[in-house]
Amino acid sequence: MKKSLLALVAALACAGAAHAQSTVQISGLVDVYAGSMRQSGSVGRTSTVGSGGMTTSWIGFSGKEDLGGGLKAEFVLNSFLRADVGNLGRYDGDPAFSRDANVALTGGFGGLRLGRSKAPNFLPTILANPYGDSFTVSPLVLHANMASLPAWGFGNLTTPADTGWSNQVTYSTPSFGGLSANLHYQFGEQAGDSGKGNVGVNVMYFGGPLTLLGFYEHVKINNPVALTPLANTKTDWMLGGTYDFSVVKAYATYGQAEVDATNFEARTISLGLDVPVLSKAGTVKAAVARTKVEGPVNATRTTASVGYDHFLSKRTDLYSVVMHDKITNLKSGTSLVLGVRHRF
Repeated sequence: MKKSLLALVAALACAGAAHAQSTVQISGLVDVYAGSMRQSGSVGRTSTVGSGGMTTSWIGFSGKEDLGGGLKAEFVLNSFLRADVGNLGRYDGDPAFSRDANVALTGGFGGLRLGRSKAPNFLPTILANPYGDSFTVSPLVLHANMASLPAWGFGNLTTPADTGWSNQVTYSTPSFGGLSANLHYQFGEQAGDSGKGNVGVNVMYFGGPLTLLGFYEHVKINNPVALTPLANTKTDWMLGGTYDFSVVKAYATYGQAEVDATNFEARTISLGLDVPVLSKAGTVKAAVARTKVEGPVNATRTTASVGYDHFLSKRTDLYSVVMHDKITNLKSGTSLVLGVRHRF
């Protein structure tokens, strides 16, 4: 009897240890703002309560299992959401888990990830500007995703296949003294054309106050809803960096986008500053991006944002931003947003 009881206790202890090696987490972010919005060329001003003023709202699930010997299995399922109306997705028809839907093995060799995950352009773009991944007020992000502005009329220039790729294999290298890279390949899944897909790479260096970033993409397939071939192959690249002087953090980028079969080119330069204030409880943010398009139609767009972000805690912050936008031969527009962002 005593031996049986000891065996049961040992079995329960082993089960508890195995359970401790596997974790599942629910996390997310809710960001809602009130704003008066007008981009250059817009028909009129829009007063709105919107979702994602500083970060696109999302909710998701992630998990890790320790397989032993330094090897781990991971999964991520994250969905964008529009907190102003309670709908999932960035727009109607956006896939349920368009932010992330993948599984990975990681270890001393780096990581191998399969499924929908970040495109090569995403991390360098959001790390190289003071407004991060704001698709509402970040000049660099807006210039990289111009399809949201019909008046500009040139489609997505620097991110022609979305900020996330489906059907993707991603290899992430280990960090070598702060230097790491991600290699991306998206299968086109086109019958009879095994070479039809997207390929890209990003490289990042984190060394104390200095951060250096870059990416390159060669794109043939649209994302994320209809995985159809693009009419023309597009290439895009960007180099950028930041330096933290303690009293101010400076940002700068330069990038180009081209359509292979046409005489089309876009060049984008951006600058930014992040100034800590009030014992670093808040930051004053300033950024400007300028894109010059050359081809069948020549035009220039300049967008500048100035704002303040104040942290009430590590998880909650309040922000306000004024943005000015101007496209060649179109009336300029000015937008104002006030919002709150909460992480969980």
